[in-house]
Amino acid sequence: MPLRVIQIYVPAGSGTRADEILKEQEVLGRWHDEQADQNVLNLLVHVEETEPIMDRFEHEFSGVDGFHVVLFPVEAALPRKNKEDAEQIDDASSETTENNDKAKIAGRISREELYSQICEGIGVTRVFGAMTVISAIVAAVGLMRNDTPVIIGAMVIAPLLGPNVAMALATTLGDMNLLKRALLTNVVGVTSAFLLAVVIGMIFTINPEIPAIASRTNVGLGDLLLAICAGTAGTLAFTRGLSGPVIGVMVAVALMPPLITSGILLGAGYFIPSMNALLLTGTNVICVNLSGIAAFLAQGVRPRNWWEAKKAKSATRKAIFLWLTSLALLILVLWITGSGILSGAIGTVRFFKETP
Repeated sequence: MPLRVIQIYVPAGSGTRADEILKEQEVLGRWHDEQADQNVLNLLVHVEETEPIMDRFEHEFSGVDGFHVVLFPVEAALPRKNKEDAEQIDDASSETTENNDKAKIAGRISREELYSQICEGIGVTRVFGAMTVISAIVAAVGLMRNDTPVIIGAMVIAPLLGPNVAMALATTLGDMNLLKRALLTNVVGVTSAFLLAVVIGMIFTINPEIPAIASRTNVGLGDLLLAICAGTAGTLAFTRGLSGPVIGVMVAVALMPPLITSGILLGAGYFIPSMNALLLTGTNVICVNLSGIAAFLAQGVRPRNWWEAKKAKSATRKAIFLWLTSLALLILVLWITGSGILSGAIGTVRFFKETP
């Protein structure tokens, strides 16, 4: 079970208040440094204990000058805990918010750590731009060659995971500033990759019958399930603090290949297949965000304060309604164009009608 060290700066003489806060929490190790006007409290805890402890200290000392909380990941600790001790979680009820219990049950990292990790992955920077350009070129080459390993390489380096998970988290927390940053990063990344793909399609000869390309010009139930699984896997991995490049493959597989397919087909003059691939990309973006929001809600990711939770609940409902409406419209367009999810069912009906 992952461990964390929480370093808490509180005013001198706050030992009793700190003891009351920690009374119902499972603390594996505790030590402190006393200074003239400040105490530094260090706690070694399981990862699921970080959010309840940090919330309680913030509730108690948020208005006090000099109050700070710093969180550190732990690579290893001695002495080792046996399996029973590692899995033991304090079932005492929490008096702050029900989010504490949900965080402990879910076994996820704290809200603050999750927020910090996701914020690091968004922003229109030189590195983000370079990774987007490189992944788009690699994906285009892999698609034109029908080379699956090359396409997978593009998925690994594609920086599309952070902005999409950030959009889902911002919706769940009702954080409009984070949502704007994530949306801007997503739009810049998708637009730049698409335009570069169009240029590549104008320069090189594109064969729309290549399996790697043709398979991304139609939408089926499998594609929707893939996008839903991609968003869920990416979100769950983020809440466990796993490595970004590893979990990025699941989200990139649903976003980058169809996006680049649409771009190179448009550049080559194949407008209808290009539109189908672009619709697939839009459908995948919607499914990734919907599943991401659902995964965050299922793990109890909520704002700390009740008034923020109320605002976030309203924002989440509006976002879910918007995403579901957009998905329904896209499915309707795909069905009308004859390349959508219901094309297989329509073909089956026709078969039975034509059979004597």
